[in-house]
Amino acid sequence: MNLLEYQAKALLSAHGVPIPRGEVLGDIAKLTFPLVVKSQVPVGGRGKLGGIKIANNKTELQSLRTELFDREIKGFRPEVLYAEEFIDIHRELYLELGINRADKTIELVAHRSGGVEVEDNNFAEFYRVAIRQASDIHQHIASLSEALSLEAQCNVVEELVQNIFDCFVTNDATLIEINPLILTKSGQLVAGDCKMTLDDAAAFRHPEWANYTQPTDHTFVTLNPHGTVATIANGAGLAMATVDAVYARGLVPANFLDIGGGASVDTILAAFHDIMQFANISTIVINIFGGIVRCDDVARAIIAAREQIPDLPALAIRLSGTNSREATELLAAHHLPLHANLSELMEALA
Repeated sequence: MNLLEYQAKALLSAHGVPIPRGEVLGDIAKLTFPLVVKSQVPVGGRGKLGGIKIANNKTELQSLRTELFDREIKGFRPEVLYAEEFIDIHRELYLELGINRADKTIELVAHRSGGVEVEDNNFAEFYRVAIRQASDIHQHIASLSEALSLEAQCNVVEELVQNIFDCFVTNDATLIEINPLILTKSGQLVAGDCKMTLDDAAAFRHPEWANYTQPTDHTFVTLNPHGTVATIANGAGLAMATVDAVYARGLVPANFLDIGGGASVDTILAAFHDIMQFANISTIVINIFGGIVRCDDVARAIIAAREQIPDLPALAIRLSGTNSREATELLAAHHLPLHANLSELMEALA
């Protein structure tokens, strides 16, 4: 489950992580201009796509309210806008906690340069360390502070990471990405933005999650937010086999996605939108064996994704089973080839 920014920041704040003062738009009595007004959609890249604006007065705010509610970002229109105090930024950093399933650890990732251009950083330059328990954090603080160019603030960095780790574990998160982590001109560290994903399988422990979203009939798990191959499959076994095949090919899968037995064109199209949160995807592997899921529905969702999502990555498709002939005809009309099996799919990957 991908939280909206204001929801994620509320959880961070509850665990002692500093955030800018903010309110869901409509209740801004505690805030003063200028305000940073943010579209609340479950995808990244809002800043580059015009989803974050600055309002200097009430007139500008009213104009931005209309503009942002009308602006579609990667297929999503916001139902909520969020307004924050304007922060005097000295530097923008990057900090992330995510699940490393291969090592069965929580991986801490950091870079001294964050913000909208973080994707331009060399992948090899990111600081990475495995954290198995909270007590591991202390031994890595000196090297992490150096990686962030915050050597003089080791104690502040340690408290911040401990609080983020506590938030991660307590809320059964699979990803907390703070980009940017802001170093203010007064020397404070503040979470300027936050992307947070919660583990759907832990919902039974969190009745409060009903306030965030309705349950879905699919399972989407982030494996590596920097992965280069995304996967869509149906059935946990086939989804796992698809991820394993990507690993065996020497590539980095970004996600595990089982669209479930009741998938429709709309839910499959939503899965493509979920995948677009990952910045480094070069190929989406679609591996479907149709039973209850109809292959022609999957084909229609693929065609809709091609038409609706700008910069959709390359597609490697295998559809077999219910209505596969109709699916083949639909895709052929849009010049989308099919592969016969999983081995062929992997051969198609760069």
